[in-house]
Amino acid sequence: MDPAPTTLESPAVHRPLHSGMRILLGAFAVLTALATGALFVLAESTEETFAWTIEPPLTAAFIGAGYAAGFVLVVLCLRDPLWAHSRVPVFTIFVFVVLTTTATLLHINRMHFDDDFGGLDFLAKAAAWFWLAVYIVVPIAMLVLIVVQERAGGDDPPPRHPVPVVLRVALAVESAALLVVGALLYVRPTTTSVWPWPLSPFTARVVAAWLLAFGLATALASVAGDLRRLRTAAIAYTVFGVLVLVGVARFSGTLDWGSAGSWLFVALAVGVVLTGAAGWRLAPTPVRAARHRG
Repeated sequence: MDPAPTTLESPAVHRPLHSGMRILLGAFAVLTALATGALFVLAESTEETFAWTIEPPLTAAFIGAGYAAGFVLVVLCLRDPLWAHSRVPVFTIFVFVVLTTTATLLHINRMHFDDDFGGLDFLAKAAAWFWLAVYIVVPIAMLVLIVVQERAGGDDPPPRHPVPVVLRVALAVESAALLVVGALLYVRPTTTSVWPWPLSPFTARVVAAWLLAFGLATALASVAGDLRRLRTAAIAYTVFGVLVLVGVARFSGTLDWGSAGSWLFVALAVGVVLTGAAGWRLAPTPVRAARHRG
């Protein structure tokens, strides 16, 4: 009697990063690199080189640090073939883009293409129109591609590397701080008592957009995180914290070092660096993950 035939199970097909999403992320890498240069590097020249004038320069450096972290996010996403490892970074970017688009439309009179800025150079005016075009097109394109990406064939690899409890708790605390401060700044940008230096309503909302985006990312990491899927976000989170501290050192005179708010801000930035670096260090690289599966 012949033995029963052996049934071979097909290996799971994991959902890859869609080609359209790759193109959009590539474009976003270029845009974030340009914004990093205009805001973090040239923080004192936004009147001449950026879409609107940002004062004090520390604010421009802070926003530029966010764009530098965004650049790291998209570049690392492009290097990873699986959508599951890019989902949190992409949703982080999407939240920021939507909130920034809303802030731009609410404060469009502050942009450099208004008649009040007729004396500015061509570069500042061109930057304003370019900013507006980007923040109208990108959120629509991202929404469409996220839907397409989620409906693509395949599944997500099972989580294999849980986030340690201590790191979860630290991320939850940071998430609460980022979300609360971000929400207060975004809803009531004229009330900036929660921030250690003065902000205009427009810049307050853009600063809040980065706080809310990273707050959402850390909340997801603390609640249902997998270290392998969070590695990209952890690296970008570390970069953000480091560059914020560099900006503070560069423009230290902006802060009132006699107030508790300034020291709380620095402490939160240090906490961002430490938790980001811990997640980065603990997360398996693709090579180590493959060995773990083996």
